[in-house]
Parts: sequence; C-alpha cells; structure tokens
Amino acid sequence: MTLIRLVRQAQPEADLKTVYDAVVVGSGAAGGMAAHVLTARGMKVLLLEAGKKLNIEKELKSMEWPYDHPRRGQMAPGSHALSLNEYTIRQPPYAKGMNFNHVYSYVQGWGGADYSKNIVVDERDHPYTGTSYAWVRARALGGKTNIWGRLALRLSDYDFKAKAHDGYGEDWPIAYKDIAPYYDKVDLYLGISGVKENLPHLPDSLFQRPVRLTAAEMKLRAGLKKMGRVLTPYRAGVTTDGLKHNKYRSRCYGRGACNRRVGGCDIHAAFDSPTGLIYPAMETGKLTLRTNAIAREITVDRNTGKASGVSFIDAETGKTYEAKARVVVVAASTLESARLLLLSKSEKYPNGIGNSSNHVGHNFCEHVMGPGVTGLVKDQIGKPRTNDDGRPGSFYVPRFRNLTDKHADFIRGYGFEGGSGTQMFPGNANETTGFGQGYKKAVREYAGAFIEMGAFGEVLSRYENYVDLDPEVKDKWGVSALRFHYKFGDNEHKMAKDMAATAQEMFEAAGIEIIDVNRTVLTEGWSIHELGTARMGNDPKTSVLNQFQQSHDVKNLFVVDGSSHVSASCQNPTWTIMALAWRSCDHLADEFKKGNL
Repeated sequence: MTLIRLVRQAQPEADLKTVYDAVVVGSGAAGGMAAHVLTARGMKVLLLEAGKKLNIEKELKSMEWPYDHPRRGQMAPGSHALSLNEYTIRQPPYAKGMNFNHVYSYVQGWGGADYSKNIVVDERDHPYTGTSYAWVRARALGGKTNIWGRLALRLSDYDFKAKAHDGYGEDWPIAYKDIAPYYDKVDLYLGISGVKENLPHLPDSLFQRPVRLTAAEMKLRAGLKKMGRVLTPYRAGVTTDGLKHNKYRSRCYGRGACNRRVGGCDIHAAFDSPTGLIYPAMETGKLTLRTNAIAREITVDRNTGKASGVSFIDAETGKTYEAKARVVVVAASTLESARLLLLSKSEKYPNGIGNSSNHVGHNFCEHVMGPGVTGLVKDQIGKPRTNDDGRPGSFYVPRFRNLTDKHADFIRGYGFEGGSGTQMFPGNANETTGFGQGYKKAVREYAGAFIEMGAFGEVLSRYENYVDLDPEVKDKWGVSALRFHYKFGDNEHKMAKDMAATAQEMFEAAGIEIIDVNRTVLTEGWSIHELGTARMGNDPKTSVLNQFQQSHDVKNLFVVDGSSHVSASCQNPTWTIMALAWRSCDHLADEFKKGNL
C-alpha cells in the first residue's frame, strides 16, 4: 500500500495553460483504460474526474469485522437509501421533500453501506427528473469500479450481429473477430478467473484459477447439464494467480468482506481502475490527474469545428476552468456522457456536439432484473460449515433462449447469476423462526443448504427510450439535470415471465426444493448496466459514432464508454467496455501520430 501512497503524493498539478494531446473525462473502466492506452502510446494526457481521490483502503476496510463497526456497517442516522417502493411510487427527483440529511440510491440499502457512502453520490446534490429510474452513480477516482460486481463476460456475434439473427434493431459495425484480440489484452493485463466451456454465445477468456463451486452449486450444475444448459463458475474480473507486471494489485486469497454487497476490494485483487490502470499510467510521466473536476461542456474551435477541450467546474470551489487538448475522449459513463454531449451546445452544434443525427441520448438500453428462485438442497442440511464469504462470485448460467430455437413470445435472451454457501452472518438468520439454542442450531444447520439465482435479460434498444436535459432542474453546481423518458416494453415483460418459469424448472430438474419464486420486475435502472445513448454505426444519420467510437461529426471527439453500445445483450458490459476502449484508443493514437485528428 506504500507504493499507492507514493503515486498519490507524486501526482502533478494540472497545468491549464498546456494544450494536452488528449483530455479524458471520467476515470472509471473506460476512462482508466483510455489513460492507460494513450500514455503507453506516448501521448500527454489530462484525466478529469468529477469526484474526489479517496484513500480506498481506509474507506472499504475489508478486514474490519462487522462487530468492530458501530452500526454493523450500516449508515449513520440521517442517511437514507431509496427503496424499491420509493422508486416506483415517488417521482424523481427522489430526494425532494425527504426529511434526511443525505439520500442515496438503493445500493446503500445493502449490507456494508457505510463503507461506500463517500463513493456513491448524494441524491440531494445530483437530482434527475422524468420517469422512474434507479440511477446508481459514483463520483470518486475509479468511479463504480471501486464497488462493481466483478462479473466479466465477453459478447459474441449473437450480440454484435443480433439483427442478422432475429431482424430487430441494428447490427454493431464490428464483429467478434475485431474485438477478440482486445478481450485477450484485457484478460492478460487485468486478470480474470473462470473455466472454459466452449460456448459459441459466451466466448471463453484467458482464465486464471477459477472460483470454487459449492456442493449445492455442483448439484445444480449436474442437473442443468442433463437439460443441455450450463452452470459455470463466476467469471470474475479478479486476479486469482497474481499479476507480475502490476505492483499495485494483489492475488485474491479469499478474504471475508468480498461478500459485502457494497464493498469493493481494498487489496485490489478485484479490478479497479486506479490500481489496475491509472497508477501504472502515471508512472509513464505522461498522465496528469485533476480530481473534483465536473465537466460541463466540450469546447469547440469556431474556425475548425473541432473539439478544443473541456470546460469544468471545481466541485469544491465552484470556479470554472478550461482544459485545452488536441483530442477529447469522453468516458463519463453512459448517461453522464450523453448529458455532457447534450450540454455542449454552440453555434456550430446547436443541439449538442456530435448530435447531427439527433440520436444522442436515444436508443438507451440496459438489463431487466427481478425474476429468480430460491431453493433448499436438503442433503446439505447439517453439513460442516465452509468458508464461502471470500469468493469474488459464485456461479453464472449463460443464455439458452433464442440461440438455435425461436421463442414464441420474445426475442433475445437472459442469463442467471446465483450463489450458495455459508457466510459469517448466515443469510437465513433473519427468516428463521424461534429463539435461543434451538434457533441458533437451526440457523447453523441450514446455512449452507440454501441456493438462489436471479436473471439479467436484454432490454431492446429503442429510439423512444431516451434521456434529455431538464429545462428547469439543475444540480448543486448549476448544471442542467438529466431527464428520463424510459420504460420497459412488452418484450422485457414477456421475457421476465419466462425467467421465473425457467428458474423454477431448472431447480426442480436438479432436485432442489423450491422455497420461493420471485416474479417481480425491478424498477428500470436496477441492473446498473446503462448502455446506448451515443451508439456506433456505419450510417451517420442513425448513429453517433463510428466503429472506433469516434464522432461522425467531430473527428477529434471519441466516446469510449457504454454509450457506444448498439444493443445491451444480456452479459455484463464492463469487460466489453474496456476491450472497445483499448481498441479505439489504439486507433486514436495511430491517427494522432499521422496528424489526422
């Protein structure tokens, strides 16, 4: 950890008189990757982050036992996490009218919320309006990579060429063969655990040591195999064997707080952008970091129409500054990037920079969540306890719908994430009846026998699902708030019904007793997998970016986060975001060297 502190102390001050080769907005998975690739290629980069540079080891405290925390990890009185009912009954901005000092998104209602309260945003300062949406945001160096769920999956041509498969939407302007070498680069540079399954619709990675499955999970895996379906160990963006090339990260050794719902990894075995990408990039001497820098506009050279830099507000002083650069790389996260493009209005770009197609903010998509199943594996009752808290994930059931067959009610597909095993605080303790010695015995005996899984399904990309700027509501810094016009459609709701039915079917086929089948569809946004809003495409009239995430309208403007995704697939997007960003920034560096930007 001493090395990390040295990097922090050595951070150079941003020189706003300098014209940088590139300015990168955002320091999460995409922004960190952009900084890594561009500095490695010799470019002088300024990285702007809206939040603070936190001492993550001090924040997360993953070696702290629950009883060492004054509230067992819960937030202090006066702080409130939004509930599912509040998202569905109230209208955003959700903090308006609430009698709390601080209001946070629903993730702060999970266990261990006090450890992430400085990473996620206070909804009072960051309002948004429009339709119901559970928007989870993090403003800190590294963004949501400080607390992400770690599932690292590849997309396939079932995703990139989905229109060719079922006729809906648009195909991506790339194929799997174009991105596969960059998936490999991300695997080797950052580390990923898993097991090869040779599935055409879920390509294998270059895996390190896999997560161990529990006995209950092995039972479900065997049952699914008979159905022609697969349960595979969680493909975690975690280095289980270590990384010799990165002194800021440690090998995973199964520590307990990995199971904390809002937690992260303060030994940095799980990937996070600062230790995985930003600190190594700073060692090149080519990277300058400016935190507390809220981007409010991409500035434009009136003579050329090209981007000239980024105007930003200091989050602590409220003062406005301008950073100048030859190339602007936007990586603020899907919704914030769309917001920044829309905010960047000028005489040259009256409806926002890069928005001649009127597609910025549109084609917004994500994953639908909620349906799932909880079961009991009876032959695990009373078995000796095992240490399952320290696993960085449990298991994943890949998509099996609409691959070789065609479902009558919906297109595309879904996968399941699940888990089982014993924990420091058994998850069944709150639901177990009784008291005293008998109660404790029942909790212990049943602790490792429960197993559950929940689905993530593809939300179709639709032009009518979009975000724009609210004409009246502004955030704490006077910047126009984002307004949502977004709802799940018939395809998502029909898919959700099938999720619940197949979840029950799979547990029954494996001989697992059904405890509960959840059929509730969670509020839009619950997946935290926002995608689209500045999609790639070959036609400038129906897309915002080309295959290298470069603006059709402004050749020195790149948007390298989830904004560019043409469709959501049903796989978690982080690994794809980084592979695409690496590919695009390689192209950017080549074009910059040629003088084409």
